[in-house]
Amino acid sequence: MVRREPFYWVSVSCGIMVLAFILLPLMEMLTAPSGAMLKETLHDPAVVRSIRLSITTALSAACISFVIGTPLAYVLARSQFRGKHVIEGIIDLPIVIPHPVVGIAILSVAGRNHWLGNFMSELGIRIMGSTTGIIVVLTFVGMPFYINALKSGIEAISPRLENVSRSLGASMWSTFARVTLPLAWRSVLVGFIMCCARAISEFGAVVVVAYHPMIAPVLIYERYEGYGLKYSQPVAVWLVLVCLTLFLLLRILALPGKKTS
Repeated sequence: MVRREPFYWVSVSCGIMVLAFILLPLMEMLTAPSGAMLKETLHDPAVVRSIRLSITTALSAACISFVIGTPLAYVLARSQFRGKHVIEGIIDLPIVIPHPVVGIAILSVAGRNHWLGNFMSELGIRIMGSTTGIIVVLTFVGMPFYINALKSGIEAISPRLENVSRSLGASMWSTFARVTLPLAWRSVLVGFIMCCARAISEFGAVVVVAYHPMIAPVLIYERYEGYGLKYSQPVAVWLVLVCLTLFLLLRILALPGKKTS
């Protein structure tokens, strides 16, 4: 029988404490509402509408991050230039900025006192109190996670494969689309997942920019403030279940395929 050293048991004990710290509150919340309460909540149009809005806006933010973040991630992964670390630091800023500050910062440029806000107003684009504003906020807070995940994935791909494609006459765009992106698709998916997860959980910035229409975290907060845990827990349970379902589905898609001999 192998004798375990004290450090092993300390590690196991710490691991159990970490898992208990995470799972205990979640399990208590998930099991607190009765089945009847969960069923009744699911038939509440406001709850269904808020969860649907959370999902669609988070997916929209992830899609925007994919479109405008993918080229930047490639440049950062493949290029060395003066100021690169500054750009990487700027990209990471939304991760460390307090959430309400994000909302205030966005409103600072989207308001009528700013030229950009006036320009958007003339185009009929409204940020405050709109779905567009929610998507802007979620893109702001979620994009760094997508860019960083894809950047790491591209860095793991040998540049020699791209050089071979270019030596055969392929353009840079064709090489990226046919060689780099297919090889980095799991990193794209992981970044998409992380962006969605970060976006769907946002509250502080959204409540500043667009209290209405209500996404699920705002609705949960409103019901907790107005009615307490009894009426906020069922909504929270459904949001957690929806998020876990999407998260697990995307994780399964991102699993490495079996190697064939």
